[in-house]
Amino acid sequence: MILTREQALEIFKRRVSTRSYDPARTISDEDFNTILEFGRLSPSSVGSEPWKFLVIQNKELREKLKPIAWGMVNTLAKRNLPEDQMQMAMGMYKKFQIHDMKIADDERALFEWTRKNTYIALANMLTGAAMLGIDSCPVEGMDYDAVTQLLTEEGLLDPEDYGVSVAATFGYRSREIDPKPRKPLDELVVWAK
Repeated sequence: MILTREQALEIFKRRVSTRSYDPARTISDEDFNTILEFGRLSPSSVGSEPWKFLVIQNKELREKLKPIAWGMVNTLAKRNLPEDQMQMAMGMYKKFQIHDMKIADDERALFEWTRKNTYIALANMLTGAAMLGIDSCPVEGMDYDAVTQLLTEEGLLDPEDYGVSVAATFGYRSREIDPKPRKPLDELVVWAK
């Protein structure tokens, strides 16, 4: 099924950062798996898929995260290929990071490049959730060191392999939310004809 332009724009207009969810409504496993598929199927730089999605449903762990992450479902990095293809891909990524992007010798730059890719998956998950009538909120407001430490202590994250990139919450809004303010298109677009 293909949406009309109007239908697609309505989804984007309805998608707003939701900070208050209806506790009486839960997302079905089927819908949540679909949201995760939106992330998994997202494009990434040189096909690297530098993410791993951590879905935190444990209420006790969510309570521990609140003071340091203001509520979240975490997105973090990796690909499941046969060993020979993984070695070939890793060689290509290494060349890309050393020669093309020149970030391999800078751990922070490499992490930031990876983070940029996770935001592609995040955007697709947020918009895809909106297509299903599910609300969301991206979360950057967190103490990254404290969140990393907590997830490591809980056995959910190996900081040698992954870093916390961004988080998102999903649910159903508890009330209607005013449309998000946006600059007009003519202030944002320059046509080079």
